[in-house]
Amino acid sequence: MNKTNVVVVDDDRDYLDVLGRKLAAIGFSRVRLEESSVKLAEEVKNGYTFDLALIDMTMPEMDGMALLETIKANTPSCECIMVTAINEARIAVECLNKGAYDYLVKPVSTEDLDLAIKRTLERKRLLDLLNLDKRDELPTLENEKPFKPIITQSKGVLRILKEAELHAASSVPILITGESGTGKELLARAIHGASPRARHPFTPINMASLTDSLFEAEFFGHTKGAFTGAETRRVGYLEYTNKGTLFLDEIGDLPLPLQGKLLRVLQDGEFSKLGSSTRQKVDLRFIAATNENLEQMISQKRFRKDLYYRIRGGWLHLPPLRERTDDILLLTSKFLEKYYEVKNEGFIDQSAMELLVRYPYPGNVRELKSILQSAINLARGEPIQERHLPAHIVATLKECKDNNAILGETTIKRLAEVEKEHILNAYKQSGENKSKTARLLGIGLNTLRRKLAGYDV
Repeated sequence: MNKTNVVVVDDDRDYLDVLGRKLAAIGFSRVRLEESSVKLAEEVKNGYTFDLALIDMTMPEMDGMALLETIKANTPSCECIMVTAINEARIAVECLNKGAYDYLVKPVSTEDLDLAIKRTLERKRLLDLLNLDKRDELPTLENEKPFKPIITQSKGVLRILKEAELHAASSVPILITGESGTGKELLARAIHGASPRARHPFTPINMASLTDSLFEAEFFGHTKGAFTGAETRRVGYLEYTNKGTLFLDEIGDLPLPLQGKLLRVLQDGEFSKLGSSTRQKVDLRFIAATNENLEQMISQKRFRKDLYYRIRGGWLHLPPLRERTDDILLLTSKFLEKYYEVKNEGFIDQSAMELLVRYPYPGNVRELKSILQSAINLARGEPIQERHLPAHIVATLKECKDNNAILGETTIKRLAEVEKEHILNAYKQSGENKSKTARLLGIGLNTLRRKLAGYDV
């Protein structure tokens, strides 16, 4: 159910009940039906807030126009829709001039009500997104539960989470970018959990694993007999996830020919099973994620521009762990407590903790977790010390320190150079085994291959 707080104000109790039933049918569960405009006005002046108001124009004691002015003066972020039996352009214009977003004429059909509310809430969402950057204080989440798995105290990430919550209320496609291991799927699951689609499936798909022969069968499904020997029909991702969220992970790895097939589904919301000419309609929320630079891929003719703008309805970029070092201490403490039932305090030697904080983490949060797991195993219940950390961490930081000592303390290595040396050291230590190296670094195999190719290895 939609968790938007709605207030309906009308002195006609029967009509209030009618609108209440229509709002429930649309999917709103937090609805207040109020007969007294004066009572609501007093509450608003005393700090009562809500997201949306449906206001009748003609009421005794205080008419709808006066109530509208009171609401906009005290809670300007609240959106208002005026409802009246009088269909006059002059009144409609006056309502809009005083801050109302829309104007509905009685009797209001469920379809018209649904459409008007969707337009109004979309405007509110966009205005809230614009206001995020203007606030000095950190935004607070109204629905914290879906975002609890994301551990952070970074101001930048907290703002991203609030932006994600605002996007969750709508059905616009979202593109999540960030390096491997930054938590893109975790954020996608949080958006789904904070959305009205939370009761329906969340289906993650690794787009890099789809080949030409598999794409249509996996996405669209097939009818009985569509393939030789196929005795049963297959439900594809689209049909299975209907009314839910489809998470397209590593969308930058999707082969160019398949991008066009995906675009058709995004544009039309329709598909046909293999072996059938019947078109099926699906209601889906698409969230895509990538660690690639899609704009650069577009310039290289490796990614379709029309698909890029279709999936980027909302854009969220997760910063790498090295740019939020405060989170390293917090994550270390939480990981040790959650997975290994130990407290961070006194369990990690100070010199070892300093190494963890200074390390650049090309594999980000995923790599930190794997480093701690390895260190816990080696420490065997004793405090973690430098010798329990992977050799490549100590070697990488020691090499940086030695180079800076030779070149002068004001000389700092470029981050890309540190990352390259770290990856190549790990690759050498693993006996040039790509799968083992990817596991050691806590990054995807495809990511490692691209990195090594960029190093001419």
